[in-house]
Amino acid sequence: MKLVTVCFLLIVLAQGQSKADSPPQNVIRPDQPDRANLLREFDSSLEEVVRKVSPAVVQILVSGYGPAEKNGHVDAARIVRQHAVGSGVIVDPDGYIMTNAHVVEGAQRVRVVMSPPSSGSTPQPIRSQQIFNAKILGRHKKSDLALLKIEATHLPSITLRDNVRVRQGELVFAIGSPEGLRDSVTLGVISSVARQTESNDAMFYIQTDAPLNPGNSGGPLVDIDGNLVGINTFMLSEGGGSEGLGFAIPPAIVKFDYESLRRYGRVQRVAFGAIAQSITPTLAAGLGLSRSWGVIISNVASGGFAEAAGLEVGDIVTTLDGRPIDALPPFMEALYLHRIDQAMKIEVLRGQEQLSVTVPVMVHHEDVDDLTDVADLQRTFIPELNMFVSELDDNVKPLLPRDNGDSGVVVIAPAAGSNAVDTGVQSEDIIRAINRTRLQSVSQLQATVRQLKSGDAVVLQIERGGKLQYLAFEMD
Repeated sequence: MKLVTVCFLLIVLAQGQSKADSPPQNVIRPDQPDRANLLREFDSSLEEVVRKVSPAVVQILVSGYGPAEKNGHVDAARIVRQHAVGSGVIVDPDGYIMTNAHVVEGAQRVRVVMSPPSSGSTPQPIRSQQIFNAKILGRHKKSDLALLKIEATHLPSITLRDNVRVRQGELVFAIGSPEGLRDSVTLGVISSVARQTESNDAMFYIQTDAPLNPGNSGGPLVDIDGNLVGINTFMLSEGGGSEGLGFAIPPAIVKFDYESLRRYGRVQRVAFGAIAQSITPTLAAGLGLSRSWGVIISNVASGGFAEAAGLEVGDIVTTLDGRPIDALPPFMEALYLHRIDQAMKIEVLRGQEQLSVTVPVMVHHEDVDDLTDVADLQRTFIPELNMFVSELDDNVKPLLPRDNGDSGVVVIAPAAGSNAVDTGVQSEDIIRAINRTRLQSVSQLQATVRQLKSGDAVVLQIERGGKLQYLAFEMD
C-alpha cells in the first residue's frame, strides 16, 4: 500500500461523513478534527518508528566464494570470487546480529557497517569506527538464518519476541540496504501471515507488499510499534525488481534459531519418525477422509518413535502440543519450535475416533546440502588446476553418495574462468591419484601440482559415481 493511499484513507475516515453531508467549505465546525493535524500526527508516528528501529539495522559486506551466475541462472557446479551486500539486525546490545544464511554463504570475510548517528537531513559519511569485522557463529540453510558476532557493546538493538501478533493488513516497514543503499525504508502491509511458496514445503513465510530489492535480505520487517515481525529473506519477481511479493521469516522461528545458534552453533530441531502433508479436497475424496482440509500423516518410519507411540498413516492431526492444527504451516511451526528435551503430545482423528498420543523425539540431523559448507575455500583452492577441493575426512564422507575408502581428495567445484585449464573434473569427484602418485591429502596434491610445468601431461585418476576413470590434459 502506498503512503499516499494510506493518508487518503485516513482523511476519509477522519471526515466521518460523506461528501454530501459535509457542511459548506466556509463553515467551520468546532468538533471537526483538523485534517492537517491528523496527517502530521500520522507522519510523526511513522518517523518515530523509523528513528527507533533504524539504528539497530546494519549493512553487511561479504567477500568470499559462491556459485557462478550467468544471465540470471546459477551454476552451482562452478565457484567464483564474489562480493555481496546484505542487511542485518542487532538483536543483542553485546554485538549479536541476525541475517540471512545466503547473505554470508561462502564468506571469507564479513564486515558490518553500523548506521551513523542521525543528523537530520544531512548525510553522514561512514567512518572507520562504524565498520566491524564479524564472526559467523552459525547458520541454518533450511530457515535461511545466520548469527554474526562483532566485538562491541551497548549497541542499539531490537528485542526478539516469539509472541508478536502478526495480522494481515497491518502496516509494516522494511529497513535495509537495497542495491547497497544503506538505511533505506519502505512501507507496506502484511499480505499473508503464513505463506508457503511450494506445496508441502516445511518453511512458511510472512508475505508483505513493502518493496524489497537485492540487499534487503537479512534486514528487519517491523510493525508500527517497532516490533520485529520478520527477517526479510527473498522476493518473487519476473524482472528482478520489487513487485510487491516479498517474504520474511516469522519472528518465532527467528527467535528459536537465534537461541539455538548462539548456544550450539547450529539449529537443533526435533524429529519424531513421521512425515505429514496437507489435505486437499481431491486427496480427501480419494481416501474418504472426514474432512477436506488440515494435515494428514503420510509416512511413519518403521521402528521409529511415532510408530512406537501408535501413530498410523492416514491419521489426521488435530492438535500438536495443544496448538490447533488446521493447515501445514501451523503444524510445521509447532514441530519446528518443539523443545528437544520434551515428548510431543499429538491428537489425531482416525476415522471417527479422536486419539491422543505422546511421542518421544530426537534431534533432527539435517544433511548439509552443499559441500562448500565443510571446506575452507580460500585455503583449498588449487589455482594451477582451477578447482576447489577438500580432504576426504569424516566431515565430507557423509555428504558423498558412497564411502569407497580413505585416500584421495574431493572436488568441491571447478572454478569459473575463461583461462581455466579444462581438467574435466566435476563436483563430488574423488581424485585418487595424479599421474602415478596416490593422493592422501590436499597438501600433497598442492605440492605435486606446483612441480608441474606448462605443457606437462597430467592424468587424474578419479572416482565418479562409484567407478574409476582417467582424465588426461596438459598444463597451460
